[in-house]
Amino acid sequence: MRWRGRRQSRNVEDRRGQRFIRSKKGAGGGAMILLLLAGLFFGEDVQRILSFFVGSGGQQVQQSSRSPQQVAANDANKQFVSTILAETEDTWNAIFAQSGVQYQAPKLVLYEGQTSTACGVGQAASGPFYCPGDYKIYIDLSFMNELKRMGAPGDFAFAYVIAHEVGHHVQNLIGVAKDVRQKQARANKATANALSVKMELQADCLAGIWINHTERRNSILEQGDIEEGFAAAAAVGDDKIMSRAGMAPRRENFTHGSSKERMYWFQQGMKSGSIDNCQTL
Repeated sequence: MRWRGRRQSRNVEDRRGQRFIRSKKGAGGGAMILLLLAGLFFGEDVQRILSFFVGSGGQQVQQSSRSPQQVAANDANKQFVSTILAETEDTWNAIFAQSGVQYQAPKLVLYEGQTSTACGVGQAASGPFYCPGDYKIYIDLSFMNELKRMGAPGDFAFAYVIAHEVGHHVQNLIGVAKDVRQKQARANKATANALSVKMELQADCLAGIWINHTERRNSILEQGDIEEGFAAAAAVGDDKIMSRAGMAPRRENFTHGSSKERMYWFQQGMKSGSIDNCQTL
């Protein structure tokens, strides 16, 4: 990607180097394995699980575990994340403006290990996620290495991750997220999971819309970038995740969609550039 030298967002909150402490005992090793399998990748469902283990009580404190000199405040990874977030801001500002609405950009929090959120305790094991309670995206940059291990290396693969989480923020702004949560509250588990899949696939489509508009405006793609995006979408399909965990993929347990579905909807948004073509719900 041609991302260097472009505007960087000021909406990045860097909590790296801070040690998270809570007075209440958290999830044990077995529970953490369940968290990893259930939510290896982004989504509000992960945060509901986290909140269940953490509960509403207990003190949460952020303390610095490293000096400011030890935290690379302007390292390449932060520059990349800040640049991609800025590109999402420019694209969604323009799209919302076409409808006469002002876009409210999300904050993006970089952290290590654990951090406090309005949705409970954020943990690196759950992967990147969006919290609708505080309008923030949470990312532990170690997930970049996890993507590589999953067969999705490259900067555009990680840009897709960020754009997907911003897609969840867009859903929150336009009321889709609230509507889905209300329907899930009245549904059985299988129906609630099916609604979650549709919401995740729409976020993939919105990520595709982002790159469609961004590329037309700035020409940031290089040869091989699109393939990196498809590889990332395929790597985080529920069927692939379950298979890697030694589990038989079962549709009723999907929460994000199959690899094929995720690639299809990402491509759908990328080709059309229109929210009207992202009607998964």
